[in-house]
Amino acid sequence: SAEKRWRRIRGFNDLAKVINGVKFRDGVEVSSNADESRSAA
Repeated sequence: SAEKRWRRIRGFNDLAKVINGVKFRDGVEVSSNADESRSAA
């Protein structure tokens, strides 16, 4: 379906971020600041 294809295209764009060490949680990019505040809560 178009939705799966769109996810595949977006995933390819995010692949560079993953290689650069950007963390993702449930498919959403997580910044280091947000990650720290969640773990502290």
